[in-house]
Amino acid sequence: MRVNAYAAPAAGRPLAPTTIERRAVGPNDVLIEIEYAGICHSDIHTVNGDWGPQPFPVVPGREIVGVIAEVGSDVTGHRVGDRVGVGCMVNSCGECANCRSGNEQFCLNGMVPTYAGTDRDGSTTQGGYSTHVVVDAGFVLRVPDGIDPAAAAPLLCAGITTYSPLRRWGAGPGKQVAVVGLGGLGHMAVKLAAAMGAEVTVLSQSLKKQEDGLRLGATDYRATSDPDTFAQLAARFDLIINTVSAPIDVDAYLSLLAVDGTLVNVGAPAEPLSLHVMSLVGGRRNYAGSMIGGIAETQEMLDFCAAHRIGAEVEIIAADRVNEAYERVLASDVRYRFVIDAATLQ
Repeated sequence: MRVNAYAAPAAGRPLAPTTIERRAVGPNDVLIEIEYAGICHSDIHTVNGDWGPQPFPVVPGREIVGVIAEVGSDVTGHRVGDRVGVGCMVNSCGECANCRSGNEQFCLNGMVPTYAGTDRDGSTTQGGYSTHVVVDAGFVLRVPDGIDPAAAAPLLCAGITTYSPLRRWGAGPGKQVAVVGLGGLGHMAVKLAAAMGAEVTVLSQSLKKQEDGLRLGATDYRATSDPDTFAQLAARFDLIINTVSAPIDVDAYLSLLAVDGTLVNVGAPAEPLSLHVMSLVGGRRNYAGSMIGGIAETQEMLDFCAAHRIGAEVEIIAADRVNEAYERVLASDVRYRFVIDAATLQ
């Protein structure tokens, strides 16, 4: 079937309306009529060619929520009419050690990204800035009742990107957690860490979003541009989630960790970062990275968000405003995630 979409024709070019072909629904596939598609900073990096050559034209979008319109003959876990989501990947080998352990995002044979990737049938994947998508049923998530569908869309990337390290490194009651940056990722990290029972501090360049940070669940908010911040918070945190994609002074942030504390990067700056090994040795500290989560963990995250009434803070836009939205994301002029109303693509 041919469907309406918005695509980038070449690196750095504005997105424009187009039509694309979606494959026929196979035995293990589902056809999703898309309701909402979140705009992720990774979409912008891809469209601008920041991460190398891409198979243009590219339809971005890896934060997808919609309703199932058709299921394949062998699909048993989903039904027509179910509200579902699709995140950052749409396939993996399913056979390697990582896939078998529920870490499909680290598939040793290469997971298939939701757009600009090569699917198992050799086709190029196209993302959620469109009216419909066909996806292997094993990579389709159930969106529980209790989450607004527009607010649920960014959970498929920003939500799982922050939930996974918070869970892995034990955010919970009695833990001191810091979140670096209060943007699309950071605002979700604050909500989730607070819901897990941790005491949350936001570390941001300035105090201009302090009111938001405290409303979202933080108990403290500090400006990293103030040199006193690092002296006052030294050795305080069990876990720091760094959500920014700009370079940071790694040693300075490591100094904020308690013994056995961990600094986790989920933001991905293009530039290499350096550190002094003594920043780790001196407090038995850890420096780690994390990238989304597997399918089972993503479903766990969605269920957790439903139970705690957590959704992203979103601004819903029509598809013809996508280029304006990109400019505003780059200018940090969004609180906190743009979501495209797919009905405007009809």
